[in-house]
Amino acid sequence: MEQSPLSRTIKELEEDLGEQLFVRTSRSTRLTRAGKLFLEHVPRVFSALQQARDSVKAAANGFHGQLRIALSDGITPSRLPALLALCRQEEPEVDIRLFQVPLAQQIKGLQDDLYDVGFAQSDEVGDGIAAEAVWNDPLMVAVPARHHLLKHKRIPLDEVLQFPLVLCDPMACEGHARQVDRLLRHADREPLIAERVASFELMMVVVSAGFALGLAGAPHIAASQESGVVARPLAGRSPLLTTYLLRPEGEPSETLARFIERVQAIDLPEGARPAPPPEPDPQEDNPP
Repeated sequence: MEQSPLSRTIKELEEDLGEQLFVRTSRSTRLTRAGKLFLEHVPRVFSALQQARDSVKAAANGFHGQLRIALSDGITPSRLPALLALCRQEEPEVDIRLFQVPLAQQIKGLQDDLYDVGFAQSDEVGDGIAAEAVWNDPLMVAVPARHHLLKHKRIPLDEVLQFPLVLCDPMACEGHARQVDRLLRHADREPLIAERVASFELMMVVVSAGFALGLAGAPHIAASQESGVVARPLAGRSPLLTTYLLRPEGEPSETLARFIERVQAIDLPEGARPAPPPEPDPQEDNPP
């Protein structure tokens, strides 16, 4: 767009809002406070516009409904395919849209009607959002192959904390990071965090390379393609990572209500169910 039409459009917008959005000098142009506040809403406007376009296309393709699902914290990989397959089997006329977003963006999107429902590993969601615990997975230690800690069938947390850890970055996996941090705060030893990564896939790469140990849910380790990673439960009562279903408070639509029923009934696919934690170790650990 040429400068003149752009400047004219901005001026018309400022007149319509009754506020100045930019401070202009001969050398620069910068946002005012009002301009910065206005900018925060712009991505949601474009997102809503894109969703409206998608809805029209879905209707043209024969769909009679839509379900917008937000995913945060790296939802359990073994359950999502089975859940989506069940939805497609039972209600093929409902168009399902997936959005992988940070937790804060999911909560804001649920409040602003950008999403119908979401999954995250946190129930700290504020007013207007209902959080229901739906799935639990044991928290496991991701250990490099041939590491001497593999002499334990279950690894004491104090032993784990003798080595550097690679954990999920709270910016990418906020709820998961909160649950892991709660566990580490109760430890006697201060953890050494070697690196925080944006995905469980990258966590497994770092572990496989032997740089650090990882802490993740059993299905995430099982889904890893890294052959140099071995999963071990923690000693004692195995900590559980909880996945929550988030949705706006109030009576759900019929489509959403049926989806929630499927979530509550969904089970792990054959062969993906993690083994239950073994009984406490005897005095001496046996080799695996």
